[in-house]
Amino acid sequence: MSTNTPEIDENTQWLSQEAFDRLSAELEHLKGPGRQEIVDRISAARDEGDLKENGGYHAAKEEQGKAEARIRYLEQLLENAYVGEAPSSDGTVTTGTVVKAKLAGREMQFLFGNREIAGDTDLTVYSERSPLGEAINGAKVGDTVSYQAPNGNDIQVEIISAEPFTG
Repeated sequence: MSTNTPEIDENTQWLSQEAFDRLSAELEHLKGPGRQEIVDRISAARDEGDLKENGGYHAAKEEQGKAEARIRYLEQLLENAYVGEAPSSDGTVTTGTVVKAKLAGREMQFLFGNREIAGDTDLTVYSERSPLGEAINGAKVGDTVSYQAPNGNDIQVEIISAEPFTG
């Protein structure tokens, strides 16, 4: 984890201190009590007998795989995170801003950055690596940019506002 301005690469992602703390707690739980709960369920299901037709065993093994994948994801995210204050309010779209934009004629508001930043808010999140994210990253209020949708159409995006995320 870095708290200085990071050298940005494809692995570095901005997280608020709140998001970093929340994700660290989740990782700690998954690696400790969460992992043990799954091992206990697998063991109990194994004791029931025939594993071929044991739905509880297979469900617990699947849950174990998902938990281990989440652990790996969180470890990588937290290891490469830039933790700090939300970006300044100068009207520039950067990671950690809530963007209001007119997208193909429809106004929408969303959080720009990693979905983990949003926590339990109901904001839609668009990554910097998405086609929309790549197009608007660095744009300023009043700018109109475009990106190519998967269907090949060019989509116009007008930036209406960009404010620091405070959730």
